[in-house]
Amino acid sequence: MNRIDALFTRLKAEGRRALMPFITAGDPDLATTAVLIHELVGRGANLIEVGIPYSDPIADGPVIAASYHRALQHGIKVSHVFQTLRTLRAEGSDAVRETPMVSMVSYSIIHRVGVERYLNDAATAGLDGLIVPDLPVEESESLQEKATLRGLKLIQLITPTTPRDRAVEIARLTTGFIYYVSVAGITGERKALPADLKDNVAWLRTQTDLPICIGFGIGAPDQVRQLAPVADGLIVGSALVRRLGDAVNRSRSEIVKEIGDFVGELAAALEPKAS
Repeated sequence: MNRIDALFTRLKAEGRRALMPFITAGDPDLATTAVLIHELVGRGANLIEVGIPYSDPIADGPVIAASYHRALQHGIKVSHVFQTLRTLRAEGSDAVRETPMVSMVSYSIIHRVGVERYLNDAATAGLDGLIVPDLPVEESESLQEKATLRGLKLIQLITPTTPRDRAVEIARLTTGFIYYVSVAGITGERKALPADLKDNVAWLRTQTDLPICIGFGIGAPDQVRQLAPVADGLIVGSALVRRLGDAVNRSRSEIVKEIGDFVGELAAALEPKAS
């Protein structure tokens, strides 16, 4: 069973929600990325979303775009990222080896590397799925079929402005879980989340049995706690990456502690209250 499927099956039985932090591979360097993944898992992350840096992140706000830029300045390549992940799967702690990881990657990178090669390398690196934000659903079926042959999930995005007939089609062609974008627009922290978010997710549940993870705009323990009854998982990106950017000139141990403390707070907010 794919690690993503196994995770959500277990969490559902336990009445718990998944915490999925996002980090950019290679920001500030790949050695720090590897240490951060260990720290995130140790602090309560259930899945890890690894951003593959690219120069024109269309769905991302200034915080993640700056993170990608820092990584690219250091010459990060897809092959370097995969080698780091392979090492983590081979030499990491038991918890790291068992934690699902997915890549957030532009289709332009997949196309440049070659679809078959990218998927093969992703699978052998130990990734469990991929999110391709700039891939239209009309062009996703072939990629989904090829990913499935390699044991990879193709996770697709549905937004508040996605027409309902299109949302149904996206859900049909999605595997692993649905990434529900909480707010229209680009990534970034929001002080408040949309009033219709719960209703939108409730409708989506009538159309699919897949787990639904909510991302975009989530940046505080209170928001995680607020959305836990609605979602199967919560994705936190910009709030984490902003903290990393603020600490980027500090020592590796200080960066890791800063991010680890924040993820620990988010994980604590997701813990079921004792009855």
